[in-house]
Amino acid sequence: MATARAFTGEDLRMLVKGETADLRTLAAHKLCRAIDRDDLTREELGRAQEILRLMARDATELVRRALAVTLKASPVLPHDVAMQLARDLDSIAIPVLNFSPAFREEDLLEIARYGSPARQSAIAKRHNLAPRIAGVLIEVGCEEAVASVCANDNTDLTESDLSTAISRFDQSQPVLSAIAYRKVLPLSVSERLIALVDDTLRDHLIAHHAVDPDLARQITSGARERATVDLVDQAERASDIGAFVAHLNRNGRLTASLLLRALAQGQMGLFEWGIAELAGVPHHRTWLMIHDAGALGLKAIYERAGLPSRLFPAFRSGVDTFHAMNVDGGLRDRERFQERMLQRFLTQPQALPREDVDYLLDKMDRMAATSTPPPKRAGGRLLN
Repeated sequence: MATARAFTGEDLRMLVKGETADLRTLAAHKLCRAIDRDDLTREELGRAQEILRLMARDATELVRRALAVTLKASPVLPHDVAMQLARDLDSIAIPVLNFSPAFREEDLLEIARYGSPARQSAIAKRHNLAPRIAGVLIEVGCEEAVASVCANDNTDLTESDLSTAISRFDQSQPVLSAIAYRKVLPLSVSERLIALVDDTLRDHLIAHHAVDPDLARQITSGARERATVDLVDQAERASDIGAFVAHLNRNGRLTASLLLRALAQGQMGLFEWGIAELAGVPHHRTWLMIHDAGALGLKAIYERAGLPSRLFPAFRSGVDTFHAMNVDGGLRDRERFQERMLQRFLTQPQALPREDVDYLLDKMDRMAATSTPPPKRAGGRLLN
């Protein structure tokens, strides 16, 4: 079999002057395989790459395609040849755009922004696609390219990237499916998807992204604010609560009612980050004002957050109850803590909004239903 060092004379003449396109294509394929396989010296590699440049200018599409397909993932393909092939017909450009390491990030950014849908999609499927390129494709790419980027789990996508993809293609089953089947999803993305996808994808989110069936039904039926608190409550594995509350705020859903409900359930982290977000104060400073700045600290940060003054006593009571509870990690500690918080809120002298009272009562009912032990039996009969 020919090697790159032996590929001269008749073979090269066949590449340049072969009587038929098929003969020239065969010669091109043999040379490309030899170049890719051999361990060439710098001088030999330079001569081989000159032959590749000759192939890239061949008038026959089959010759250029043989070059593109055979060396699509090879490190020996020169940058200038890769760029020439990327500007060729789709059948030639797509293999190298999909695989070749010869491209620089700036090359791919330009093609991602201005290239045809087929070329955008080829770039979207690249292994370990750079985050900048993925972001551009999501921002301006065609539907197929965006779906391919979202399906590419080797590429890191930010919460903002995924949110943009959903906003642009909220009716696209391929895009929504690709996002739903990613290995990891931010909480805000899971929440948006639940309201948009069909039953099959909703079942997948429930099974793989810590969304329980009750939550899915709440969101799809429109009880979004309530479901948000429940989502945070059952998604403790997610650590970036700051990003989540920022998402809620951007969408006008970081309300006093939501924070009151979160605090009533003992969700102090969500309460702290929510106050920090609304007040525009870093979390560590907000934490000090809530927990370690005396009686006036909470009031000051609460007012800066722009929350209703009539609800401050309820928030004050919740924080005081949080500080007073002795949580030692014992059995049912969390349940007892939440039960105490809910009772304290519901016995406040100031009137809470009716919808919040209904919500808290429902939470207590659910808690009682899940914590009540089954009745004891003796000889098959209930004991009173």
